[in-house]
Amino acid sequence: MKKFILLTAVITILASCGSKDRGELVGVKGKKWHPEKPYGMELIPGGAYIMGKADDDLAGVNDAPAKTVTVRAFYMDATEITNSEYRQFVHWVRDSIVRMKLAVLADEVGLTQEDDGTIGEYAFRDADTTDMSVYEKYMFENYTGLGPTGYEGRKINKDIDLVYDTSEYIDEYYAEVMDTMYLPLEESYNGQRTWDVKKFKFQYNYMDIREAARNRGVDRKDVIRKEEIEIYPDTTVWIRDFAYSYNEPMHNDYFWHDAYSDYPVVGVTWKQAKAFCEWRTINKNSYQKSKKGASMVNRFRLPSEAEWEYAARGGLQAATYPWGGPYTKSDRGCFMANFKPVRGDYAADQALYTVEAKSYEPNDYNLYNMAGNVAEWVNASYDPSSYEYTSTINPNVNDQDNTRKVIRGGSWKDVAYFLQVSSRDYEYADSARSYIGFRTVQDYMGTQVTKNARNK
Repeated sequence: MKKFILLTAVITILASCGSKDRGELVGVKGKKWHPEKPYGMELIPGGAYIMGKADDDLAGVNDAPAKTVTVRAFYMDATEITNSEYRQFVHWVRDSIVRMKLAVLADEVGLTQEDDGTIGEYAFRDADTTDMSVYEKYMFENYTGLGPTGYEGRKINKDIDLVYDTSEYIDEYYAEVMDTMYLPLEESYNGQRTWDVKKFKFQYNYMDIREAARNRGVDRKDVIRKEEIEIYPDTTVWIRDFAYSYNEPMHNDYFWHDAYSDYPVVGVTWKQAKAFCEWRTINKNSYQKSKKGASMVNRFRLPSEAEWEYAARGGLQAATYPWGGPYTKSDRGCFMANFKPVRGDYAADQALYTVEAKSYEPNDYNLYNMAGNVAEWVNASYDPSSYEYTSTINPNVNDQDNTRKVIRGGSWKDVAYFLQVSSRDYEYADSARSYIGFRTVQDYMGTQVTKNARNK
């Protein structure tokens, strides 16, 4: 016992001698934090505002009564997510699937990265364990392949470019893999084969924090959820949404043609919008990991209903529209947004369908098209009475069992009422429309940025 006490005393003395805190409570020193504004986003300072209908709108006040709420600071995309930006997501998923298929086939036929001129060049990066760190080797030996396919956790090779020109396929194995990604010949016409977009599936995991909070004794593994989503936009919405209307050119060209790259993506469900947010977080943090010493970024997500309305108002209290109001025309007689004015004269606002994401004047938070162009998914379930029972700080209602999801802002095919910052509407989570898109937000790390502080 005496030896144990003596040993403890020696350890305590040595620890004190080697410490720089002199035995004081100084806290754990972390990295110096420097907030970085995400590319393409604007900082929305936290603050309070009157959410809901501020005028005598007897029809709308039933589901949006006026209520003072407070939201914390966050970043928001200056524009709706564009076709070009969403195509980046689609291409990332497609290329990842192709690389995985190539790596699996290379593994099955026994080819490695040293076999030049074959699909061995696309083999898993961990096929050779000699250059692994101690940690990577430990993880590879103990956790790799613990899944249904046996290839879970394997690292695909992204260092070599994929080839999509059929005349440049590297070998027959490569042609075999690529053939599985296209529609069968019997489903092709005019000699043109197209991608089988149903294979463009994105998988991600998340933790159901609300469920974990409700059931405090539940195991962590029981609140981990897995999602697998087909992510290609439904281009047929341009036909289905408008019976007895000629919209084939929009169906054929809108998503993939460069002429529409800067236009907002449509035909995306609420679930696909959520998947995009998860991918954007993964994509950014993958880059951060490649930079030594870089911090991981906070996750991207859809805005809450309160955040969306607060941002749309642009700091204006009791305004009807993002630019104020109550009119939809400027003092020069020009329409302020893309919608359906004058009883269906779609061209009166200088647009027939959607317009480029940076069109019309932004609001005072420098956000474009918070009214009109496309309605936007938010991370909220539609309940007509939700304003009555939500919290007054960061209010949000998102019931997993309620598939009616809120859309905000109105669109190119809507009348002016739906452009009002307080108007609410909904669509079902698995529905895609030619007039619904979305934009993302990211939480601000810290609480000191508020509208009141900024105005001092």
